[in-house]
Amino acid sequence: MSELASDLPRAGTSQPPVLDVAAIRADFPILARQVHGKPLVYLDNAATSQTPRQVIAAFDDYYSRLNANIHRGLHTLADEATAAFEGTRETVRGFLNAGASREIIFTRGTTEAINLVANSWGRANLRPGDEVLISRLEHHSNIVPWQLLAQEIGFTIKVIPVDERGVLDQAAYRALFTERTRLVAVNHVSNAFGTVNPVREMASIAHQHGALILVDGAQATPHQRVDVHDIDADFYAFSGHKVYGPTGVGVLYGKAALLEAMPPWQGGGEMIRTVSFEAGTTFAEIPHKFEAGTPAIAEVVALGKALEWISGVGLDAIGAWEARLLAHATARVSRIDGLRILGTAPDKAGVLSFVVDGAHAQDIGLLIDQLGVAIRTGHHCAQPLLAQFGLDATCRASFAAYNTFEEIDVFAEALQRVIDMVR
Repeated sequence: MSELASDLPRAGTSQPPVLDVAAIRADFPILARQVHGKPLVYLDNAATSQTPRQVIAAFDDYYSRLNANIHRGLHTLADEATAAFEGTRETVRGFLNAGASREIIFTRGTTEAINLVANSWGRANLRPGDEVLISRLEHHSNIVPWQLLAQEIGFTIKVIPVDERGVLDQAAYRALFTERTRLVAVNHVSNAFGTVNPVREMASIAHQHGALILVDGAQATPHQRVDVHDIDADFYAFSGHKVYGPTGVGVLYGKAALLEAMPPWQGGGEMIRTVSFEAGTTFAEIPHKFEAGTPAIAEVVALGKALEWISGVGLDAIGAWEARLLAHATARVSRIDGLRILGTAPDKAGVLSFVVDGAHAQDIGLLIDQLGVAIRTGHHCAQPLLAQFGLDATCRASFAAYNTFEEIDVFAEALQRVIDMVR
C-alpha cells in the first residue's frame, strides 16, 4: 500500500493528508511505459483509471489459489472463494456507508446497475402518465434505459436544465415535480464537465414529493467520500474501473426495503431458492436475487483490493490533490489563444473539457497521442449536453491520484504544439 506523507492532518489544521505521489505512482506499472517514444502522460481517467499492482496481484492470487465457483460448493476452494467474494461485499458496504451488505448488488458496471433498476423497479412501478426526471448532464447510460422503458410503458421523461456553467438549475428542478413524479435519475458528478451535483439536497426534494432518487456515482466514487446514508439515496451505482479497479464489475446499492419488493431482472442459477415445473420458482433473498449465474468472481475480489487501496490512500487527500491539479491545468490551458473551457461550475471534480477555435477535437486527440499524452475526445456519451452548447465533441483531460504538476505542464505544452500544427 502506498504511504501518505502524513497519515493525519497536522495538529490545529483541517487540511487533508498530503499525498506521496511518487510512492503512489510506484504502485502503477503502466505509468512507466512509453507511447510513441515518449513517457506516458495518462489523462483519461474519467473513462478508465489505471490499476495498481495490488489489484493486478489479486487476479494472480485468485486463479493460483482460490479458483472455484462460489456459494454452491462444500469443498475448501469453494469456501475460500466465497469468503473472498462476500468479503468484498462488506468492503463495498463500508466504502459507501450502506446499512447492510445485503444492500450491495454486484453488476457488470454502472450501466448494468441502472438497467437493473429500470427493468426491475421501473417495470414494476411506473405507469402511463408517470414522470421520471433526468438531468441534461447525464451519461447516456442514465438516459437510454429510461427512454426504452418509457417507449414501452408510456411514462414521461422530464429534463432538468443546465445553465451555461454546466450547473443544474435547482429552481427549475423544484418546479418540474408534480403528483405524478416517481423517480429522479441524476449523476453525482458529470463525466463530461466535472460538475458536482448537490445530490443530498436533490434527494431531500425528491422525497418531499414522494419520489425516489437514483444516483449515478461512477464519476464521484474515485474523487470524494460517498455516504449513501447521508445522501439518503434510494439507489446508488458505480463502476470498478473508475476506482482503480478492474473492468467488468460494478455495484448497485439499494435500500433493502426497495430491493426486497423488486422482482428479479434476470433468471438462472444462484438467484433461486427452489425451482419446480409443478410449483414454479421461488427466489433467493437479496442481494442474491439479482445476481443470476456465475458472477465475475475474480473481478469482484480485485474490486475489493481497489477499494482498500483507495481508502488507504484517502479520498480526502485524493480529492484535494486533484483539485490542485485541476486548478493548475485550468490556469495553463487558459493561456492558449482560442481555447474555451466547457464546464465552469464552482464545485468541480478533476475534469477539464475544452474546445479550440479552428481545431477539431479528434485531430487534437490523435496528434497529442503522438507526443505521449492520452486524453479523451468526442461526445463522452453526453450528446444532449453537448448539443445545448452547439457542439458534437470536446477534448477532455481528467485527473487521478497519480497525476503530477509536471504531467500537466507536458500536456499544456503538447497541446500548444498540436494546436499550432492544425490551425
